[in-house]
Amino acid sequence: MTKVALITGASSGIGEQTVKGLLEAGYAVYAGARRIDRMQALAGLGARLVNLDVSDEVSMSAAVERIVDETGRIDVLVNNAGYGSYGALEDVPQEEARRQFEVNLFGLARLIQLALPTMRAQRAGTIVNVSSIGGVFGEPFGSWYHATKFAVEGLSDSLRMELHPFGIHVVVIQPGAITTEWNKIAREGLFKYSGNGAYRESARAHVKFLADADRGLMPSPPSVVAKVIVEAVQARRPRTRYAVGGGAKALLFMRSLLSDRAFDAIMRKFERLANKATA
Repeated sequence: MTKVALITGASSGIGEQTVKGLLEAGYAVYAGARRIDRMQALAGLGARLVNLDVSDEVSMSAAVERIVDETGRIDVLVNNAGYGSYGALEDVPQEEARRQFEVNLFGLARLIQLALPTMRAQRAGTIVNVSSIGGVFGEPFGSWYHATKFAVEGLSDSLRMELHPFGIHVVVIQPGAITTEWNKIAREGLFKYSGNGAYRESARAHVKFLADADRGLMPSPPSVVAKVIVEAVQARRPRTRYAVGGGAKALLFMRSLLSDRAFDAIMRKFERLANKATA
């Protein structure tokens, strides 16, 4: 029996590499993303392409319905689609804040809802929610992004207990610094919303901090995260959380030791050092 997986955000980065890893592991893989044109190479490897927008109900329902119609099952759902919306809370429009939650949280939750009837009938399945080390601590100008990732962490903890009686695993992946488009998108948003207003000085410093982190924290390639996801979905009893990639374990350990104020002070120091180094 060939197991079936759906991966969101599969057109690049972690999602693309996860598709490749699960194909190599023998899964029938549905690669979902809005940008079908960017997934043609995955189709050449055997992936089944799905036009999937996690902020659109019709798109999500059609994707899951197609998978069940074609295969009769869903064994793995990897909720990877997401982005980082940065900017001072005062500056980011509510429309953008809602979009951040639609993509990072509500789309993830809706796909789980759609996949669960099939997984429950199978009495088996694995749901992988790609969170972030940013689901454990915050940073300046990341209010909306970090709020979504904190929410993914809490949702996953509750869901794990709900689904235990049905034999369905819930796994959280907490990437650190990874070489994807995420950092560039976050920096561009931060500059757009807060680069020229009341928060100009500190916002521009944080843009430099993010750019420095993208280079200086030894970011890992997305294949490192994908490898862990593949291992997790193949495990008989996967761990509930996997911290992986540049700086992830070290930063989470540091956060566990420090008080809120001490951690805040260290984050401010990192920002000042980045600003000084690139001034």
